[in-house]
Amino acid sequence: MTDLPARRLLLVHAHPDDETINNGATMARYAADGALVTLVTCTLGEEGEIIPPGLAHLAADRDDALGPYRRGELAAAMKELGVTDHRLLGGAGRYRDSGMMGTEQNRRPGAFWSADLDEAAGYLVEVIREVRPQVLVTYDPDGGYGHPDHIQAHRVATRAAELAADPAYRPGSGPAHTIAKTYWNRVPRSVAEDGFARLRATAPEAFPGIAAIDDVPGVVDDALITTEIDDAGHGEAKIAAMRAHATQIALDGHFFALSNDLGQPVLTTEYYELVKGAPGGVGGAREQDLFAGVPERDLFAGVPERDLFAGGPERDRFAGRPEAGR
Repeated sequence: MTDLPARRLLLVHAHPDDETINNGATMARYAADGALVTLVTCTLGEEGEIIPPGLAHLAADRDDALGPYRRGELAAAMKELGVTDHRLLGGAGRYRDSGMMGTEQNRRPGAFWSADLDEAAGYLVEVIREVRPQVLVTYDPDGGYGHPDHIQAHRVATRAAELAADPAYRPGSGPAHTIAKTYWNRVPRSVAEDGFARLRATAPEAFPGIAAIDDVPGVVDDALITTEIDDAGHGEAKIAAMRAHATQIALDGHFFALSNDLGQPVLTTEYYELVKGAPGGVGGAREQDLFAGVPERDLFAGVPERDLFAGGPERDRFAGRPEAGR
């Protein structure tokens, strides 16, 4: 890419729909603000369960055509969020959904869970060195809830960030690049509790059942939350993008369910834990911007200069000129 925007955000997710549930409002907000938002999805979610009965034939044990279908859902969701740069790790079909932990799909040829870590990270290094993001968003080491593809996505994203910053690593990509800040997806426990309370009070019969708080990936004590990104009016875009993932998500207003039919709240304010980089919050308060604290030089790293004098010390601009007033 040439002529990169000043702010560049990279998100690494396991399957289509993970990005929208976790980060949809954040992605829409930064895309609307002119940042480059790059999404890398590691698999097509071929082993996912299917909600609409009319699409049940797509399942892995029938036509095994869910992956391409979900790729279309992902494209539709990104259109709703205004995200134009979305990619599949290593290209379409490189890695396959591994299924839930402990299933035979974990060992299936091509399963993401069994992928060589450095090989998979190498594909992501190429993206990092191309788009040169200042901010990376991915899962915690447990993948939020223990799914093997989520755990592997965390490992690949973390390893790729290390390799991309190493000038000695040369997979045929561009110059080394260091990501300034890394975040893990999180949900504060108090926010989850409030959301479920709203669900019970306003729409208790929207779904056959109601999920437990511990069913929500990434729920942690509030004290671990470093960053809170308000939807800035993009909450409805997130909901529209969730609706685009129709094989995986059923919506009822500001509540949704996955294939288990257990309702949970849609969170349009999204939360993160900063795990690498300088915090940008003021006086210990939560950050309100993922780019807060990113050095100005990093905001323009890789962006072509439009001024031949850009970066020159100010004192040099006046060398040899008479002082005013003499």
